[in-house]
Amino acid sequence: MKKQLSLSVLVLLTLWACNQPEEESPSIDLAAPVSVIDVATSSLSRHTIATGNAMAEKEMEVTSQIAGKYKIKNHPSYNRPFKLGDRVKAGQAFVEIEDKEYVNGISLESKKMNLDLAKQEYEKQKSVYDKGGVTLRELRNSELQMTNAQNELENAEIRLEKMKIDIPISGVIVTLPHYTPNSQIQQGSSLATIMNYSRMYVDVSLPENTMTEIKTGQKVQITNYSLPNDTLIGTVTEISPAIDVNTRTYLGKVRFSNPKLLIRPGMFIKTLIKVNQRDDIIVIPKEVIISDQRGKRVFIVKENTAFERIIETGIENEDMIEVVSGLEVNERLVTKGFETLRDKSKVKVLK
Repeated sequence: MKKQLSLSVLVLLTLWACNQPEEESPSIDLAAPVSVIDVATSSLSRHTIATGNAMAEKEMEVTSQIAGKYKIKNHPSYNRPFKLGDRVKAGQAFVEIEDKEYVNGISLESKKMNLDLAKQEYEKQKSVYDKGGVTLRELRNSELQMTNAQNELENAEIRLEKMKIDIPISGVIVTLPHYTPNSQIQQGSSLATIMNYSRMYVDVSLPENTMTEIKTGQKVQITNYSLPNDTLIGTVTEISPAIDVNTRTYLGKVRFSNPKLLIRPGMFIKTLIKVNQRDDIIVIPKEVIISDQRGKRVFIVKENTAFERIIETGIENEDMIEVVSGLEVNERLVTKGFETLRDKSKVKVLK
């Protein structure tokens, strides 16, 4: 009897325990943390990048027009012979070529005397002609002799000027071949190259699809890879109407001022040319877009819920892109934490 009672109590205790409500487990917050920005309108520009070598707008090679002994002059600012890299001004005496035989062959003094005699003879013939003493033909012959004497003297002076070589343009000496003073040099020898690169140009190859968008007069941003923080502003000055059939590009010329001489001749530079700009459009960061076989997608947040939006895009630059459809102004666009979201995911906006 006791054994049956114990068994009955055990069964009742077991049934009572099974009917007791289970303790509720602590709730788990499954909301994904995200960061958002308000969708807004802005302006967006599209650019094309082209590279090329910067060239000095003014460049001149100085050569010897005669043979003779080489003598380089002193730089007037430093009282020493001109050196490579010197800044120079047009008209400064640079090199003198000496050749006594050349000078004697010119016979400058005799040509001066010959001109004086020709002038005297002409004046005499003119006076006699006025009195009827000589014919018009004789007077014209006298005038012709005077003119020839004048031309011979001028030619002699021009030949002598070839012995003295001045700096032809203001700029910088960028090449200066070495010749030992008083050494004999030949006619046509290179003496120096002068560049003025305060104004420069660059020839760039532009994509065919920009031909209707790039015009002469457009402003251009110019940078050099070794001077990334220094940006110059240039202008498109010339455009070729022909397309290169191999590269599908066309040639453009960009000119720019280089007042501090930061860009050196031959430097490889980058030009940034605006080809399109749109104003008052919805613009978002490119990095927030998810692209797959379904298209381009972003997420917006409403009342702590993320909603997927399929968008269509327009022009873009390196960082930003236009949204043509799929977003509205003032919607809250997810910019961080969107990678793991699904449509109607619960989210928690981080401040």
